[in-house]
Amino acid sequence: MAFLQWLKEDYKPFLFFVFIFIALLMKSLSINKSRSRRSNFPPGPPTLPIIGNLHQLGTMPHLSLQGLAEKYGPIIFLQLGEIPTVVVSSARLAKEVLKTHDLALANRPQLFSAKYLFYNCTDIVFSPYGGYWRHIRKICILELLNAKRVQSYSSVREEEVSRLVHRVAGSYPRTINLSKILNQYANNVLCRVAFGRDFSEGGDNQRFGFQKMLDEYQELLGGFSLGDFFPSLEFMHSLTGMKSRLEDTSLRFDQLIDKILNEHMASNKIEEHKDLVDVLLEVQKNDSAEMPLTTDNIKAIILDMFAAGTDTTFITLDWAMTELLMNPHIMEKAQKEVRSILGERRVVAESDLHQLHYTSAVIKETFRLHPAVPVLVPRESMEDVIIDGYKIPAKTRIFVNAWAVGRNLESWEDPNAFKPERFLESNVDFRGQDFELIPFGAGRRGCPAITFSVAVVELALAQLLYSFNWELPPGVAPKDLDLTEVFGISMHRRENLNVVAKPYLL
Repeated sequence: MAFLQWLKEDYKPFLFFVFIFIALLMKSLSINKSRSRRSNFPPGPPTLPIIGNLHQLGTMPHLSLQGLAEKYGPIIFLQLGEIPTVVVSSARLAKEVLKTHDLALANRPQLFSAKYLFYNCTDIVFSPYGGYWRHIRKICILELLNAKRVQSYSSVREEEVSRLVHRVAGSYPRTINLSKILNQYANNVLCRVAFGRDFSEGGDNQRFGFQKMLDEYQELLGGFSLGDFFPSLEFMHSLTGMKSRLEDTSLRFDQLIDKILNEHMASNKIEEHKDLVDVLLEVQKNDSAEMPLTTDNIKAIILDMFAAGTDTTFITLDWAMTELLMNPHIMEKAQKEVRSILGERRVVAESDLHQLHYTSAVIKETFRLHPAVPVLVPRESMEDVIIDGYKIPAKTRIFVNAWAVGRNLESWEDPNAFKPERFLESNVDFRGQDFELIPFGAGRRGCPAITFSVAVVELALAQLLYSFNWELPPGVAPKDLDLTEVFGISMHRRENLNVVAKPYLL
């Protein structure tokens, strides 16, 4: 009796987890038995009970997945917890996923963090494929990110590049944290374009803790969350603390965006001064009754801009400067090009960018080696499809390892070397038509903000190349740089880039 009482009172949590373990084990055995009957799956490593292949992802999944691809081939099957998963790692198979079977694979899995941060996945990136998603994508392409709208923000880009140069110039001859300054530039551009103002210095930035919110936001959204591989055990998000962090961060962003929306609704701006919030509110006002935008929909779309636009811009610029500092002969060649085009002028204009072929090649090479989103946002099959002769059932999660595609020997000679010259005689581009280079994805679910993002990166990099002669701090050699990455939905370097920037023209 005493033993039974002890079990009943003191070991309720223990018994609960034993029950969960047995239930998961039975489900895992059922999954493995079902898989063994399907002989036409892609190859892949053996699985463990319950977790499947989760233990093989490691802390850097893009590297682990590349290693598995080298062993099992460019298309592999993994059982990640409860989720059947297919990973492709070559341009040929990326084309099958993102073009040949684009429609059948156009859905998104409903990730727990995305549900919280994007108002039940009513944004563009994570919204399920269907009428609503087509509606908001059309709004983005025709209203928010069309060529005319992107061009209308050229003054914002130019002003923020000028502020970037001023911040860097003020540091000389001291060592500066360039990563921090580049991150500030990316955030400022997007805040001004989206909200009509920035949060970079004092005031609202300190009151709302905007940068801290963005950092937390990217961390929560990124990576491979354990709970997302066991959707039947949603309580795991509470046990890990993920749910409370999501609730806190989403509440703070919601309060901030509410304040911004109220300010915009109280103002009357002329067309040329409208920011993205103004455009969305106007669309909401004039939208058809058939599928009107709600305020939560607007908030989700705005947050998409930050998720997709700030970290990715910063990461590309940070890696480009890192690679150039590790390859001084490439830096010198890029600077010579920019300075020859500008002549006696000191400011790069957007009209100059089309002449900067080598600088463009530097950016392409950075996209190839360091895609900001190394494993593209996952897709989910809506029906059975055949890929490379293998049957992929409906409800399978599909990952495209863009990092591995960019380093695949089938597509690239000497793939681990930073060689912008490879793009000077090549027509390969990053806009979704050439599957050897897919930093923005491709197909229906490709990023609609490519034109905007590239303009923000190109202008800043060209001006930094022109305005300064760059060196690593005294006593630091390229081999000393820590290039370790922090994996997430976007992937930046763990250590900041510290440099000495000597003004070109004093």
